[in-house]
Amino acid sequence: MIRTFLAVELSEELRRQIALVQQDLQPRFDGEPLKAVRIAWVQPSFIHLTMRFLGDTDEQLLDPIREAIATVRRSHPGMQIPLERLQAFPNLRQPRVLWVGPSEAWLKSNAAKQLMTLHRDIESCCRSLGFVTEDKPFTPHLTMARIKVGDRAVGQRLAQSGACDRALSVGVITVGPLVLMKSKLRPSGPVYTKLWEVE
Repeated sequence: MIRTFLAVELSEELRRQIALVQQDLQPRFDGEPLKAVRIAWVQPSFIHLTMRFLGDTDEQLLDPIREAIATVRRSHPGMQIPLERLQAFPNLRQPRVLWVGPSEAWLKSNAAKQLMTLHRDIESCCRSLGFVTEDKPFTPHLTMARIKVGDRAVGQRLAQSGACDRALSVGVITVGPLVLMKSKLRPSGPVYTKLWEVE
């Protein structure tokens, strides 16, 4: 068994822009009062748009998954997702994950409906191959940081800085090929290996 997920890779320019956002945010959490805060910033080269986390996957399923996902991908147009805001899971008061993603307005657009339809078809495909249905709604986002310690303090600092109140202009994710990534967990962080790609 290997640990896998389906994703969309980012352009190098977009990774550079995300690195700039991270560099702008990091100093906001430095300083003496926040010694109890520990934030793990995701390396920009590791950031991707996760379309579906598969988890433990039988290697014999890799080819059937590829064929099924290729069929799904061919039936959907390419699309673009603008990265326009900084947000957090589960909420901004006690954030555990900081992410960038599209605006609330974009999430109500026709492009968002197309993305949700693609995700729904991917979900249906995975279910037919024996994967457990995901019960949480799909929120397109790029994880920039994980708060390990001090979520309340980070939430207060975010509120004071107004970082989440300002519109961003990070760039655009082009949803083109879907890739299957293998994820190997190590103490230093996950190591990703691309197994295949479907246009």
